[in-house]
Amino acid sequence: MADTAVAPPSLRALLGRSDLHLRLVVDEDALPADSIDRPVRWVHSSDLADPTPFLSEGLVLLTTGTQFDDASPADYEAYVGRLRARGVRGLGFGTEVVRDGIPSALLEACLRNGMPLFEVPYRTPFIAVARAGAEAIAADAYARRSWSLAAQRAVSLAALRPDGLSATLAELSRQLGCGVGLFDAAGALRTEHPAGAFSGDRLPAVASEVTSMLRRGTRAASTVRVDDVTVSVQTLGRGGHLRGALAIASDDLDHEGRNVVTAVVAMAALALEQQDGLGRAIGTFRAGLVQALSTDDPSLARRAGRDLFGPLPAAPVVVAVTPAASVRSTALAEWLEVRAQDRRGDVFFGRGDDGVVVVVPAAGRGVLEEIAERFEIVVGCSAPAGYDGFSHALAQARTARDRVAAPGVADFTDTARAGLLAALDSEAARAIATGTLTPLRRHDDAQGSALLDTLDAWLAHDCSHEATAQALGIHRHTVRARIAQAERVLGRDLSSFAARAELWAALRLAE
Repeated sequence: MADTAVAPPSLRALLGRSDLHLRLVVDEDALPADSIDRPVRWVHSSDLADPTPFLSEGLVLLTTGTQFDDASPADYEAYVGRLRARGVRGLGFGTEVVRDGIPSALLEACLRNGMPLFEVPYRTPFIAVARAGAEAIAADAYARRSWSLAAQRAVSLAALRPDGLSATLAELSRQLGCGVGLFDAAGALRTEHPAGAFSGDRLPAVASEVTSMLRRGTRAASTVRVDDVTVSVQTLGRGGHLRGALAIASDDLDHEGRNVVTAVVAMAALALEQQDGLGRAIGTFRAGLVQALSTDDPSLARRAGRDLFGPLPAAPVVVAVTPAASVRSTALAEWLEVRAQDRRGDVFFGRGDDGVVVVVPAAGRGVLEEIAERFEIVVGCSAPAGYDGFSHALAQARTARDRVAAPGVADFTDTARAGLLAALDSEAARAIATGTLTPLRRHDDAQGSALLDTLDAWLAHDCSHEATAQALGIHRHTVRARIAQAERVLGRDLSSFAARAELWAALRLAE
């Protein structure tokens, strides 16, 4: 946090007021570190034996000691212990009011409990000490408000620079004296100030929290504790259209500091929204290049996209396509944009008719696996192809994508290996197959016959009566009679290859 001109209210500041004549009677070296430097929220006086129910944390308590009449060492110990547990910052004892000097038992109890004890001389009224504390608190609040206004002005001026967003975040980091990081809609760190602020273990922990918040899609704030530092995370953008997140690595953001952060969050969100229009225009241009590639002539796409996106990936390439819903994903588009810039000439992408189309070299499929894992979607990919076969490769990618439901990379090679019937497998195909075989099932149920099983075995044994009979353990004439009966029930001539192929396909799909 940036320093202010006024020292924050603390016991040391009170002791430093020469007009109050206060004197610390407990050796500072015997106290816990920073005991007299911690912020003081108020100065209060009480002679109750147990004032803690009426105190809040961070107070300095003043007393004249009337509650210590006939007190034993154990009473002093219990009294100071209660104050310590309540979070009292220090104890001031007014001497020569009720008794001379400070009781030695009280001094010993304060030493044992690490409680700062100071003397308030008779000539210094308690009200003067309380007023001095109030003045210090008011001066600190005024200084913090002045700092907040100055800091907001500084970040606003930084936003006017050509690199407005980055300059704003750099100024915020300077004003707060802490690390500031901007994450994009894909959860990747785009910029950080100062450099290395989110290095080491901090980046994976914060990035994981950011990714989780962005996936929920609603505006939110969260904190994550890493490297003994609390990192505050605030999403940027509208609900359902988040543009990223801002991370602040600081443990001591007060109200005024949070006001500065709120102003920067608003400016960052506005800057990202303004960039959204340019992003949509680039997205439309990319979609046009995908349409040009679909003509199987890459010359137009090469010429039009070279200056803006670099060369197309070298053939042979793998063409991939994501689900249709991912077209609206800002996170996917931004993540791919970063990868396309980092791997210029190795990744091209654009919006297709029913998904985002991604083109990578045949040996560079790793990026497709990253997409599937990060965004938990299925990515269909083609067999290696040249640009003269782009439309065919895109059709392969769609086929592979539509055949798999679970997230991951669906390879057309695996789909093709499963056979033509696997590609035909659909609800409609299964309904037709079931309808085709229904007459045989009904006949078997009514007559107790086995026409369906016999037909299945006959087709599986290349329509050989002898082989079918051996497989079923019946006479070949029985097989012949059952096949003839099946022909009558189905109303089909099974001597033709087409009829046999259709029934074999129906049996496989019906399974």
